[in-house]
Amino acid sequence: MLILVVNAGSSTYKLSLFNIINDRPVDPMWNGVIDWGQSIPSLSIQVPNKQKINQNLDGISKDDGLQILLESLWKGDTKVISGSSDIERVGHRVVHGGRELQKPILITPRVKEQIKKLIPLAPLHNPADLEGIKIMEKHFPDIPQVAVFDTAFHANMPDVAKTYPLPMTWMKDGIQRFGFHGISHQYCSERAAKILNKDINTLKIINCHLGNGSSVCAIKNGVSIDTSMGFTPMEGLMMGTRCGSIDPGILLYLLREKKQTIESLDEILNFKSGLKGICGTSDMREIVRQQELDFKLAFDMYVYRLKSYIGAYIAQLEGADVISFTAGIGENSVAIRENACKGLEFMGVEIDKSLNENCVGDEIISKSNLATKVLVIHTKEEWMIAKFCFNIKF
Repeated sequence: MLILVVNAGSSTYKLSLFNIINDRPVDPMWNGVIDWGQSIPSLSIQVPNKQKINQNLDGISKDDGLQILLESLWKGDTKVISGSSDIERVGHRVVHGGRELQKPILITPRVKEQIKKLIPLAPLHNPADLEGIKIMEKHFPDIPQVAVFDTAFHANMPDVAKTYPLPMTWMKDGIQRFGFHGISHQYCSERAAKILNKDINTLKIINCHLGNGSSVCAIKNGVSIDTSMGFTPMEGLMMGTRCGSIDPGILLYLLREKKQTIESLDEILNFKSGLKGICGTSDMREIVRQQELDFKLAFDMYVYRLKSYIGAYIAQLEGADVISFTAGIGENSVAIRENACKGLEFMGVEIDKSLNENCVGDEIISKSNLATKVLVIHTKEEWMIAKFCFNIKF
């Protein structure tokens, strides 16, 4: 089954075409990215075993640029199908599904309306997701469109984890922990079980999805029982530009005493905090290279908060069989993995220095004689979305 996966952002669209036969992971047969967030918009196309194509879109509208990208699927040197009718399903990553949308679902007018209602909970993501759905419906009007939600994996968290210590009337109004990065957390937990040749229903897993946005998830028997992100993707770990968990009294003080506006706080907490707020950059590679005190502080803060969640989840799980690292920082930063596990030897967690430094993904990097396995996993969110589309029954 040919499935086109769409990851729509506010300034970029990332598309991948998969030929899915079963539940076994496969690489995409075509990747395309269009980026109109730069001063000069551009697109790039990658087909296996062929040179990557880059094209300047200066003076070309967004709609025309997207048309060029889509037509590259069946035209020119990047052709991999005979025409648009070959595509059997289109899968969309949607960040927030709320309480109502808790599993992959065929997109209908009612589903689009529910995604729209959730925009106040994910104002940076759901509008772009919804726009992506509408655009793909325009280009592929006769092809089933499926929404896959980043919050869905966390839908069965116990009440003790998803309920905030706030008035219960707020919970009834929808104020609760939702969690995010669920597609990645689910993929990595299933992949870890396969790497270890274990039944996922017997494993206690802590997955660390560390990118510009980061979260940790405690997974027991294949089910998310807690995660660091909460009502919004701002809670939890220190991130690239997001603050993570802070004392809410700080915000009340700034509003009351410093006359900050809601809009300015939103901008600061989402885009000018985290690593960038401490040392001026969100690039972990640069932070690791630099020796200045601000860079060292940013690194140490990041590790400190990450270790706090790992330790807390080991306690909640009553032990851990697996600690896995994924996404841009998790997969590529030797220093973050090393320091996040340093000092946890008393818990049965210890990294093999050589394995950690030479890891290329989907490998065990812990010492072989320890019960808790530390893994690096290359997350495949797009493939996971394609798998959900393949398995859904209409």
